Amino acid sequence: MIKSVIFDLDNTLLDFMKMKSVSINAAVKAMIDVGMDIDKDEAVNEIFTIYDSKGYEHQEVFNEFIIKKISKINYKFLAAAIVEYKKAKEISLNLYPDVIPTLNKLKSMNLNLGIVSDAPSREAWMRLYTLDLHNFFDDVVTFNDTGVYKPAKEPFIKISEKLNANLEECMMIGDWPERDIKGAGQLGMKTAFAKYGSTEDIVDSGADYDLDSLSEIIDIIHQINK
Repeated sequence: MIKSVIFDLDNTLLDFMKMKSVSINAAVKAMIDVGMDIDKDEAVNEIFTIYDSKGYEHQEVFNEFIIKKISKINYKFLAAAIVEYKKAKEISLNLYPDVIPTLNKLKSMNLNLGIVSDAPSREAWMRLYTLDLHNFFDDVVTFNDTGVYKPAKEPFIKISEKLNANLEECMMIGDWPERDIKGAGQLGMKTAFAKYGSTEDIVDSGADYDLDSLSEIIDIIHQINK
């Protein structure tokens, strides 16, 4: 019996990588427009490389990029990058098409809904509020709540406790097999791989179910609970 459905946030409910790509391209164009002598494509790749090494929530990425390129900080370049990044982020932060109907249906089935995200609390809640998702979820657990990243057990245990659900009564949905699926599965949660949001071609996710769209979870839970 599934009583609670728990979601990862980025690339599960919202298209995080599309937002990141659009925003970084806007930031690089802005730096070029105010006089920074860089190649656009090379700069985008270098910024993604910094994110790959420091994490996609790294807040000093443009500082590091500018210092790497010209050996000192230039606040004109930095301001242009940050402002245009934020503008593009607001415009390009989008949900996958079936998210709202699926969440409404799950709520109508009297299921508790939660989120487990590796994002910092401020960033996770800002995304939820920007996309008008903040009232769908009974509780949210982020990196700041436990101090550890998935697949550590603590985030999954904490969200189950907040939702007053036994671990085996929870379904975890996420796009990252090594973190979302492995982390939840080791505790006995049912797992569903958000294949539609994955940036890699995963042959075997290790999940109980693979989802080509989020809406498929409705029939899966009906089958489990019948």
